[in-house]
Amino acid sequence: MNKEKIPTYDQLMNPLIKALKLLGGSGTIDEINEKVFEIENIPQEIINIPHGKDGSRSEVEYRLAWTRTYLKSFGLLENSRRGVWAIVADKSAIDKVDPKEVVTYVRSLSKTEEKIKSENDEELDSNDIDAPEEVQDWRHILRETLLNISPDAFERLVKRILRESGFYQVEVTGKTSDGGIDGKGIFRIAGFISFNVLFQCKRYRNTSITSSDIRDFRGALQGRADKGLFITTSTFTRDAIKESSRDGAPPIDLIDGEALIDKLKELKLGMKIELIEKVEIQKDWYNSI
Repeated sequence: MNKEKIPTYDQLMNPLIKALKLLGGSGTIDEINEKVFEIENIPQEIINIPHGKDGSRSEVEYRLAWTRTYLKSFGLLENSRRGVWAIVADKSAIDKVDPKEVVTYVRSLSKTEEKIKSENDEELDSNDIDAPEEVQDWRHILRETLLNISPDAFERLVKRILRESGFYQVEVTGKTSDGGIDGKGIFRIAGFISFNVLFQCKRYRNTSITSSDIRDFRGALQGRADKGLFITTSTFTRDAIKESSRDGAPPIDLIDGEALIDKLKELKLGMKIELIEKVEIQKDWYNSI
């Protein structure tokens, strides 16, 4: 499957730094990934290679998640609760790093050395407590749960998510003759400005939403709503993302499986979150006494 052609997580470190520089020092995960793909000229067939059996994310995205985590542990990157990654202010002059130095330093911080072997990306472990949150196993479990609950339960969940996110008068129609429109709602900003929103939901396991899906949805909502919202448990192709914000066309907001899981965690719907204390020994401090 051409997996050997995918850059390793350490090979992606400097392209990721360059991507953040080009983005002005900060960016969302999707923005950073897209910029890295552009910088490295990674072909679409390589980007589409899935990681693992469920195919919920691509292999290169999985490796980029580890790249960000290593650079964060190295002290070069930071991230906010909203998923925005940035170069640490006092490190903004750094244009590149020595990947071997980064890997050696990060592995010296904790006992992950036995879990993550030297050069083999296959050994990046989502069970590791230090794994990037976006690739940890609880996300896989939640995604499988969403795929296996009944259609009625999923319908009620979507309504709950939208209401918790500021929508009201949320209705699920789901008529087969309604051009793919699954429901509607009104989103109010600051209690003054309201938008009529039509939404479509697709529970797919391995099938990505394409640009033609976005065009069909846009055609169905044109003249009926101010905005469109497309929700899926899978992913959107790069062309679908571009189509959603194409100049001159009504914009459509996209919520993929990862964003849906993030929203459920943010709203604490159906999950209990426990904080785990982690202790890091600062060897340099002891040596400096």
